[in-house]
Amino acid sequence: MKNLAPDITRQRLLIEGYYAINVDKEAIKSYFKKVTESLNLRVYGEPIIFSPQGEGKGINQGYDAFVPLIDSGIYLGAWTNAKFLSIVIYTCKNFDENKAVGVTKNFFRIGEIEYQSF
Repeated sequence: MKNLAPDITRQRLLIEGYYAINVDKEAIKSYFKKVTESLNLRVYGEPIIFSPQGEGKGINQGYDAFVPLIDSGIYLGAWTNAKFLSIVIYTCKNFDENKAVGVTKNFFRIGEIEYQSF
């Protein structure tokens, strides 16, 4: 991918895996707090967490969540029936990707984790 704006700092990390904990709104809030503190990212608002409450396909039930950062934001999608999650950390400042992956893996007790910067 061509860097169209080399003068603007951007870091993006996609993390995915199957988790072993009970994911609900409180767990998502706790994760956002843990990962932002660990990466020294500044939050400027409360997390927004949605659950479709039975609408759509059963396999897709779960949560869509976002926490706004001074330096951009973090999206989390959790499929509660499949116990799968997908997270995108997007910032306008640099952060330690290995720490982000480690915090996520430990918090959600993920066995096999995949991640990629883009």
